[in-house]
Formats: sequence, structure tokens, C-alpha cells
Amino acid sequence: MSAAGLTVAPNAPVQGPPPWRVHRPRTGSATVVLGVDPGGLTRFRFGGLPTPDPSLKRRIAMRELMVDFITSLDGYASAEGWPGWWGLEGPEYLAWLDEQPEVTYLMGANTYRLMSGFAAGVTPAGTDEFRAEEEASVGGLTNAPKVVFSSSLEEPLTWANCTLVRGDAAEAVRAMKEDGSGSLSTIGSVSLCRSLLRAGLVDRFRIVMFPVITGATSAERIYDGYPDVALDMTDHRTFDRRIQLVEYRPRVLEQPPRAPTT
Repeated sequence: MSAAGLTVAPNAPVQGPPPWRVHRPRTGSATVVLGVDPGGLTRFRFGGLPTPDPSLKRRIAMRELMVDFITSLDGYASAEGWPGWWGLEGPEYLAWLDEQPEVTYLMGANTYRLMSGFAAGVTPAGTDEFRAEEEASVGGLTNAPKVVFSSSLEEPLTWANCTLVRGDAAEAVRAMKEDGSGSLSTIGSVSLCRSLLRAGLVDRFRIVMFPVITGATSAERIYDGYPDVALDMTDHRTFDRRIQLVEYRPRVLEQPPRAPTT
């Protein structure tokens, strides 16, 4: 199990010399021992008082939700007439995509209609056929579990491995984070991502920026209507000398931070 970047083994025996750190919650309900065993695995155990604070276990076990965008440099998710990835994907980027762990994808109705159309063989406007890389990407999405949030779509959904949710998306995702297993990731779905971010449900915010400005043909601007958000960088990388990945932990701000006083 992973929590805050650490590999965690619940109730594992303490081993080795004491790099173990004891944390006593203010409630006094339990003692939590954290440390690294000789094999390099970060472990924790509960001890001291009879029962640990249940909210602590719940926070450790909660599923992560990542908002994941690919964008042009000027912050658009798509542009009319352009191929997938703006035709600028390279071998390093495609190899990295193949290495990504399995997730459950979350999407809204517009993204479902677009992507399920691709899966059924409908090519993007201005193109006659899919490239091999695009076919592989759509095939991978077809095989993955997907949750679609919509009040307009009707069951049964035709795209394989899709579950339709009609209720409030934020409440449904909150329940999924608390009760399920495995990671969650959005795909496309600009308005869904915005609502999940506003609800404080997003743990990771990842953007892959392609070196193109689509001022004349752009179709979907990502950040319009967003709240103010502070972003703490956790990762960055360059693929094929031109594609930039940046990943952050987001914090929605109620107001701009005050300027430091001198």
C-alpha cells in the first residue's frame, strides 16, 4: 500500500536498529511507529492504547485521484484538424506511457462520446485513419475499467468496461476513494476535473505539455473557470527533447496568499 510516497505494510513486525519514529496523535488514542526496516521497506504498526484512531487508517488507505491532462503550450486540450498528441509524440514518451500502472478512468459524457467513437472506428475530424500508436492507445482504454458521470447518457453503454453514474460526481468519487482499491485518473473531461478539484478530491495534478500553440484551431481551453490553486511540484521530466511533464500536489486557495512582510 502506498501513502504520501511511502511504501507501507500494515502491522508489519519491527525489525533492525531503531530508525523507528514514534508518533502519538493528539487524541491520545494510539501510538503509531514508523520506520525503515533493513530491506528498505517503510513500515508502520499501531501500539500503546487498545485501538488506533480509525480516521488515520482510513487516510493511509484512501485511493489517490490524479487529474491528468495533455495540453498545448497555451493550455488547450485539443485543436481542430490535429492528430492525437498533436503528431508530436516520440519513442521516449510512448515508452513511458506503456510503463504506467493500471488505473480506473473517470470521464464525463462528452469525453465518453468522443473516445467511445474512436473505439468504434470513428477517426478524428480531418484524418482518414488511425496511426498505430493511436490504435494502441484506444485499445488500452477499451480494456481498462472506466466510470462515466452523466445525466444524459442511457444504459447500457456500448463501450466495454464502462459504468454509468448519474448522481453527483464529487460525492461518488469521494465514496470511491474511501471504499475501493487501486488508483483513479481522469481522462479529458475538463468540467469534471474542475468540479473534483473544487471539491478537494484531487491528490495529483499532472500535465504533459506539447510544443505547439494552437491559437487558430484550438477547441477546449482547460483552465477557464478554475479556482486559484497552489501547486507543489513533485515531479518533472522531458521526453524526446521537446515534451514536458510536470506533476504537482494541488491546494485550492480561498484567497491569494498575503505578501511576506519585511
